[in-house]
Amino acid sequence: MLRAFILCLLLSVSAFGQKPTFTVGWSIYAGWTPYHYLNKSGILRKWADKYNITIKVQRFDYAPSLDAFVAKNIDACTMTNMEALDMPAASGVPTTAIIVGDYSNGNDAVLVRNGLTLGGLAGKKMLLVQKTVSEYLFDRAMTINNLRAQIKSVQMVNTSDSDIATAFLSDTSASAVVTWKPLVSQILKQKGITSLFNSSQIPGEILDLTVVRTDILNRPDGSGQRFAKALTGAWYELMGLMSGPGADKVLASIGEGSSDTLASYKEQLSTTKMFYKAQEAAAFGESADLKTKMELVRQFCFTHNLLGNNTKSVDDVAIRYPDGSVQGKTNQVRLQFDTSWMQMAAKGTL
Repeated sequence: MLRAFILCLLLSVSAFGQKPTFTVGWSIYAGWTPYHYLNKSGILRKWADKYNITIKVQRFDYAPSLDAFVAKNIDACTMTNMEALDMPAASGVPTTAIIVGDYSNGNDAVLVRNGLTLGGLAGKKMLLVQKTVSEYLFDRAMTINNLRAQIKSVQMVNTSDSDIATAFLSDTSASAVVTWKPLVSQILKQKGITSLFNSSQIPGEILDLTVVRTDILNRPDGSGQRFAKALTGAWYELMGLMSGPGADKVLASIGEGSSDTLASYKEQLSTTKMFYKAQEAAAFGESADLKTKMELVRQFCFTHNLLGNNTKSVDDVAIRYPDGSVQGKTNQVRLQFDTSWMQMAAKGTL
C-alpha cells in the first residue's frame, strides 16, 4: 500500500510539474514570417519561460494552417481577418484576434498575361487559393470597376500557395492569377505579366492577424491568458528590433524563413503596413474604420456562402469589438477582436 501511494504521489508531482504546451501555426507571408525568427532566435522561448509555458511553432501552407486550426490541432494561427471569420468562426470554433500585425498595402495582387484588362477576364482561367482573401481581392477589383456581373464567367481554379507561382508560369492557358508576395514579385519578374489591381487600392481591408481559439483563452487554470501574453510580448519585442537601429540583420534572418534575401524581404515590407508599435495596432483594432472594413468582409463571406451551409443570415456569425459592440446576433459571436494584450504591450505591463 505504501509503495503504491508513493508511486501515485510521484506521478502526480510529475504531471503537476509539466508546463502547458501550445502550438502556433504560420505560413509564408511578410507579416507572418517573423514567427520563424521568433522561434529561431529564442525570443519566443524567453517569453514562454517567463509565463511558465511551452510554445511550439509550426510552419504550414496557408490553407492547411486554417484546417489545422479549425481541427484544433494547433492553438493559435496567423490568418487574415476574412479567414478568421469564414473558416474557424463559420465552423463553430469561436476565435479571438489578439494581435493586429499589419494590413496588406500592395502585397496581394491580380496579375494577368498579355495586357489583358479586368473586363477581358470573362471566360478566362484564373488561378488562386479559393475561399481566401485572394477571392475577396478579385471581387473587390471587379466591383470597384463596375464589372461584378462578369465574375461568375471567370474560370477560377483552386491552387495551393506552394504551387501557384510555378503552375501559373508553366501553364500559358491560365490568363490570370491572384496571389500575394513574395509570389507576386516572383511572377512579375517574367516578361509579359502585369498587375491590374492590388491591395493598396483597398487599404485596411486585408488584415493579417494572430488569432487564438477563444476556449484556449478561457482555460480555468489561466494558462491560455499566459499564452496570449507570451505571444504578444515576444511579437512586440521583435517589432522593436525590426524597426530599430541595426534592423537589417534581423530582417535578413527573418527573410531566411521564406528563402528570401534581405532585399526581397524589405521589398515585401514596403507594401505591408506593419503596426510596429503596439499602441498603433491597438488603436486600429479599436477604430470605427475596422468595423467598416469588417462589414464589407462579412457581407462578402455571406453572399459567397462562406459562413456555412446552414447560415441563413449574415448576422448568424457575429463579430464583437473591443468596445463591446457586435455586428450580428449577440448570442452568436464567433470572432472577436480583443486589444487587451496589445494595450498591455503598449503600457509595458506584460
